[in-house]
Amino acid sequence: MKNANRQLIFIFITILIDVIGLGIIIPVIPKLIQELSGQGLSEASQYGGWLMFSYAIMQFLFSPILGGLSDKFGRRPVLLISLFGLGIDYIFMAWAPSMSWLFLGRIIAGVSGASFTTATAYIADISEPEKRAQNFGLVGAAFGLGFIIGPVVGGISAQWGARIPFMAASVLTLINFLYGYFFIPESLDCNNRRNFEWKRANPVSSLLNLKRYPAVSSLAACHMLMYIASHAVQSNWSYYTMLKFSWNEAMVGYSLGFVGVLVSLVQGGLIRIVIPKIGQVKSIYAGLAFYAIGLLLFAFASSSWMMYAFLIPYCLGGLAGPALQGYISNHVPANEQGELQGALTSLISLTSIIGPVLMNGLFAYFTSAETPYYFPGAPFILASMMIVVSIFLAVKSFTQKKHQFPL
Repeated sequence: MKNANRQLIFIFITILIDVIGLGIIIPVIPKLIQELSGQGLSEASQYGGWLMFSYAIMQFLFSPILGGLSDKFGRRPVLLISLFGLGIDYIFMAWAPSMSWLFLGRIIAGVSGASFTTATAYIADISEPEKRAQNFGLVGAAFGLGFIIGPVVGGISAQWGARIPFMAASVLTLINFLYGYFFIPESLDCNNRRNFEWKRANPVSSLLNLKRYPAVSSLAACHMLMYIASHAVQSNWSYYTMLKFSWNEAMVGYSLGFVGVLVSLVQGGLIRIVIPKIGQVKSIYAGLAFYAIGLLLFAFASSSWMMYAFLIPYCLGGLAGPALQGYISNHVPANEQGELQGALTSLISLTSIIGPVLMNGLFAYFTSAETPYYFPGAPFILASMMIVVSIFLAVKSFTQKKHQFPL
C-alpha cells in the first residue's frame, strides 16, 4: 500500500507537469491563429476547431495501438514516448511559419499522445477496485492544479509574444519526459501482461470490444455525449470570452486558473467524500445535472463576473467523470485495463473529432456577419441539451437488469 501511494504521487506529478504545459498555450492559441491566418476571432475559431480535429483523429487511430502496447510492454515506455511526442509538437507550434506547420505539430502529438490514457491505466494497475474511482480523481486534481498554474503563466507570458508560451510548454514537457525516465517505475506486473494483437488494436475493433462488457457498452453513449458537450467549453472558451467580453490573453488565463482551483477542490477533495457516501451511480447523476445547469448559464451570461460564478456548477459536474470511469474500470479484468483505457480514449478522441468542429462551427456561424441571429452562446445551449439526453441514457442503463460481467 505504501508503494502504491508513492507511485500515485509519481504519476500525479507527471500528469501535473504535462497539464501545466498544455495550459500554458491555451490563452494564446486564438492570437497565434489570427497572426498566421490573418483572420478575425470568428474565423479563427473554425481553424481552432480543425486543429483539434487533426489531433483527435490521430489519437482515435493510434490510442488503441498504444493502449495494447502498454498491456504488452508496460505503461512506462508508452508514457515516455507520448511525452516526447508532445514536446516535439510544442516546438513545431513555437516556430510555425504557417498554419500547415501548426497542423503538422498537432498530427505528431496525436500519433504519440497517450499520456493520459497510459496514466489512467497506470492508476488502475496500482489501485484496489474500491478505490479506483477516487484515485482516478487524482487525474482531475492534476488537471485542476495544472490549470491553475499553466493558463495564468501562459496569459501573462503572452505579453512578450504569442510564441513564448509554446517555447515554455516545450521545455516543461521535455523536463517531464526526463522526470519520467529517471523516476517513474513500471506499474504493470509481468503476470498481468498480454500479447499484442492488431485485430484488437484498430480503433473500430477497440470500440466494438466495449460490447463485451455490458456496463461499458451501455454507458458508451452517455460517455460520448458528455465529452462532445464539453467541447462547448474546451474549444470555445477563449473565443467566446474574447469576443463577448473583450477579454485579453491574461484574463483568459486567470479564468482558466479559477477553473483549475474549482476542479482541484472537486476532484482532489470533494470526490473522495461524495463517491464513498452516495455511491458511483448517484455521483454520475449529480455530476451530469450540474454540467447541464452550468452550460445553460454560460449561454446567457451578460457580464464577466457571471462567467466566474457559473463555473461553480459547471465544475461540480466533475463528479460524473471519475465515477463513470471507476464504474466501468471495476468491471474489466486487470490484464485488459490498458486496452479498456485505450478504447475509452478512442471514444473520447471520436468525440474530439466531432466536438470542436461542431461547437466551433456553431460559434462561427452565430457570430459571423452573415448570421440571421447573433448568439455567441449557441454552443452552450446545444451542449446542455446533450447532457440532459445523457442523463436519460444513464438512468435507462442503470435501471436495466444486465449486470452479468465477464470477469
